[in-house]
Amino acid sequence: MPQLLLQGFPDGAIRIGSTLSVLKKEGRVTYFVGSDSYFSHTETDAAGQRFALATLLANGHVRASEVEVSGLGIAHRTLMHWTQQLDQKGPGSFYAPRPGRGGAVMTPEEAAECGRLLASGETIAGVARLAGVGESTLRKAVRSGRVLRPAATGVSASPGGAEGTTKSERGRSDARAAEGMGTACTRADERMAAALGLMKSALTRFERCRDVDLGGLLAGLPALCGNGLLSGLGRHLSLPNGFYSALHILIILGFMALARIRRPEGLRHVPPGELGKVVGLDRVPEVRTLREKIALLADKGTPEKWLRELSRTWMEADPQEAGYLYVDGHVRVYHGSGVLLPRRYVSRERLCLRGTTDYWINDALGRPFFVVSKAVTDGLAATLLEEIVPELLASVPSQPSEAELAADPLLHRFVVIFDREGSTHSLFSKLWEKRIGAITYRKAVKDLWPESEFSEIEVPVPGGGATRMKLASRSTVLSADDASIPVLEVRRLTQTGHQTAIITTARRLNSPLVAGRMFARWCQENFFGYMMQHYDLDGLVQYGGEEIPGTVQVVNPAWRTLEKAVKDHSRRIRKLHAQLGAATLQNDGGDIQSRAERLQDIQRLEADTADLRLQRRNTPKKVTLASLPENERPRQLVPLGKMLTDTIKMIAYRAETALVGLLRPHLAKEEEARALVRELFVSSADLEPNESENTLTVRIHRMACPAHDKAMSALLADLTQTAFCHPETGARLIYELA
Repeated sequence: MPQLLLQGFPDGAIRIGSTLSVLKKEGRVTYFVGSDSYFSHTETDAAGQRFALATLLANGHVRASEVEVSGLGIAHRTLMHWTQQLDQKGPGSFYAPRPGRGGAVMTPEEAAECGRLLASGETIAGVARLAGVGESTLRKAVRSGRVLRPAATGVSASPGGAEGTTKSERGRSDARAAEGMGTACTRADERMAAALGLMKSALTRFERCRDVDLGGLLAGLPALCGNGLLSGLGRHLSLPNGFYSALHILIILGFMALARIRRPEGLRHVPPGELGKVVGLDRVPEVRTLREKIALLADKGTPEKWLRELSRTWMEADPQEAGYLYVDGHVRVYHGSGVLLPRRYVSRERLCLRGTTDYWINDALGRPFFVVSKAVTDGLAATLLEEIVPELLASVPSQPSEAELAADPLLHRFVVIFDREGSTHSLFSKLWEKRIGAITYRKAVKDLWPESEFSEIEVPVPGGGATRMKLASRSTVLSADDASIPVLEVRRLTQTGHQTAIITTARRLNSPLVAGRMFARWCQENFFGYMMQHYDLDGLVQYGGEEIPGTVQVVNPAWRTLEKAVKDHSRRIRKLHAQLGAATLQNDGGDIQSRAERLQDIQRLEADTADLRLQRRNTPKKVTLASLPENERPRQLVPLGKMLTDTIKMIAYRAETALVGLLRPHLAKEEEARALVRELFVSSADLEPNESENTLTVRIHRMACPAHDKAMSALLADLTQTAFCHPETGARLIYELA
């Protein structure tokens, strides 16, 4: 027996039969079975009406005779024809495009229908889709006058009229939509068509709106695209057909990074319809949907190849800075319990914690090129030689030819700069074998050079400008056992008398250049700090872990246990020796028995230590993961999703830095310029599309003070002069200050 429905018809609804009612309100038609919302579509969506009524008839919720006399104006024969179409061809047939007629000719009936839809507020693209005609055909018909459209206002019609919708109006509309397909799902026809597989993706369509939250993000779109946000579409990144395309998801992720929406969960605190208007959709995806799209982009695509391609593009755009590359490791600490990650020392925490080491490659301005993540690492030197150097040899532009290198024994390809961890003869020698110069601080400097050897010199600063330092230089060697390699040593004398020693195999460089490049290494440390604070550098986007190949070697747990025991014994021996020495110095007779016991303890510990050292020597330091017990094998976090989002964060940081560069001439400090750019991204804006001229005006709300307004006006003028066109709509973006 079918379940009885409570008859609670909505106010203002047309009652049809005993269970069905139809409510027309604010441009939408909603069908209710009892008090339950069954389906909804726009008043202009003829396909949606046919599908809804055919489904209601087929499921027995209403009879054709009841619909015929209801006032909807639909004949009994037409209704039965729709029901037959549903049974024979399926739901998708109602949304299938009409077959082509061989020519782009529009019938008078189609022209009248298109004119009616244009008058209702639909865009040309929307009308073409709803009426089943070609968009180009419709545009020609409008230009020739065969299709009449509303009186021109200079902008596309929108539900908000000439002034555009207000925030309150959009909020009410988004809330009403929640009763149907979800909050702010106002483009139900496209969502239904996407669900049925009848369209590749939703079309980007901007509406005329006022006071759109985060509208300032559109000012960052040219810089995002200019730094390669969409460069991997099709070749490296793609999504199956659905409402959201890969282009939509990439733009959303780029905007999230600029707006400091740190993780997908952060979207729960942002009105989805407002951010959707900035993207050109009705709303942005839910958290679960966005995570699914990220996983699809990462797993089905090749984000690692995309990153490498971007890196080469960035280097070619600035070959001078690409000739000096900064390499440093950043430990991404993992605080979860779901994945057993290896432990490593985290200098900023001064603790040994579980995590993954990311080795970043940046230029002297802090701009990133690429990153290499290592769940298990043998340190900077091994990662540099095995994974980073091969990529740099293939990517760094303007390298000298083999003939030039053979002719000049001091010539280098490019220079890598790192901290004291890499200050070893082995690494310097292996890099120079490939004619790669290296710059780092020298370890264990004990001798002091005479102060008379130092002179004050102007040192160029990467990115422009100069500073003055007291420098001295000598040609020397970096030795290990019987081997050595010639280096140039440059020292800086500080006001306190401290001497900072720098060594390099790039002996063609002069002392000021070596010092300037080495001391610019702080830009990379600043990059880590800024990215952690503003871009959630250590955040996760995919949960869970995966196996590390069993052939990977790790420190043997047995060897580590013996190493710890040797250190503990050695520390206890030193403590006992100190106590015994202090008692002897006192020479007061003391407790002879106590001193004898200490000597016995020392002798016992030394014997035990010698035994432990022998065991350690006979125990392999490294073993393969496959040789470890299952419960002791470390795993790694799912890498590809993190690589994808890290790449987008790199693009966002580069985009932000590019806008900061445009602002710098108008502001005193870089920090002020960067803060103002961040303020721009979260500013409200008015959006004004003009379909006839194919433009989109983004009117940014004013800043906090006149000085910032003046600087922002100059920035927006520069952005407008680039004549940037939206990557999907082709509309030229115009930026103004409200």
